Amino acid sequence: MLLSIGAIVLGFAILIWGADRFVIGAAALARNLGVDPLLIGLTVVGLGTSAPEILVSTMAALGGNPGLAVGNAVGSNIANIGLILGASALAAPLVVKSHVLWREFPLLMGVSLGVYLLLADGRLDQLDGILMAVGLIGSMAWIVHLGRQRATVEPLEQEFAEEIPTGMRTSAAIGWTLGGLVLLIVSSRILVWGAVDIATALGVSDLVIGLTIVAIGTSLPELAASIAATLKGEDDLAVGNIVGSNIFNMLAVLCIPGLVAPADVSSDVLVRDMPLMLALTAALFFMGKGGAGHGTINRLEGSILLATFILYQGWLYITAQPHLPGA
Repeated sequence: MLLSIGAIVLGFAILIWGADRFVIGAAALARNLGVDPLLIGLTVVGLGTSAPEILVSTMAALGGNPGLAVGNAVGSNIANIGLILGASALAAPLVVKSHVLWREFPLLMGVSLGVYLLLADGRLDQLDGILMAVGLIGSMAWIVHLGRQRATVEPLEQEFAEEIPTGMRTSAAIGWTLGGLVLLIVSSRILVWGAVDIATALGVSDLVIGLTIVAIGTSLPELAASIAATLKGEDDLAVGNIVGSNIFNMLAVLCIPGLVAPADVSSDVLVRDMPLMLALTAALFFMGKGGAGHGTINRLEGSILLATFILYQGWLYITAQPHLPGA
């Protein structure tokens, strides 16, 4: 058990650092190639912050643990809204002024509902994976379109421009991108091994481990980035990181298990986890859209989001105990 715990701690540490290096390298490379900072932030950075979930789900699916892969994707979306945005809003109210984000909110809601309908038959198969992959390409094309059709003044553009590295040589950017990817692959393998071993030792499902330990751990890069952005007054960036990550989690992360290791989806995912994810996504939609030219996630709303996440994690812990009814 101690070895497994050590593997998880080591896996998370390398995963977080590797993801940071990967995003920095990829973003700097795109900037050196002349890509607009807003487009880099909406695509390269958004996909890069989901890289931990993508690699962990890939390793879990290839290792015969589809529950861990699904739990990681759904649990990360729940953690992103409940834990990360909740904690960020408690640090300081989040004011959303970005026109691009206002148009991304419906996309996130539509993607989330679409994925739920694909899984409603209790199966994640290759057709579902293909449809998610097509949805990913379409979503990225739409996001690029939003970036190109932005208003004259787009708050998110300036915030991305300040965060994307400048002055990094192309060779160094390529090196960090490839090095970060290698670290992600190695660390995700270590992490999945430790998580599966702990699940076996505790007698709980790999789904629960994916929804709790793994989902929170792979969301740590978004937590650090969002709180840092909030404290610097970059509210649109804090929310944009979450919206982009959740879109990619539903499409890029979930499509891989369907493509490489089709499997049944636990009924708990359909009646407990995804409905909560949809409810939190709807709450984010209405809070973020707001009115009068902007939406606001205030401290009260942030505390509600965070309390919901804590109660959910507590419920998972209680129902996961083997000796309790309904476990």
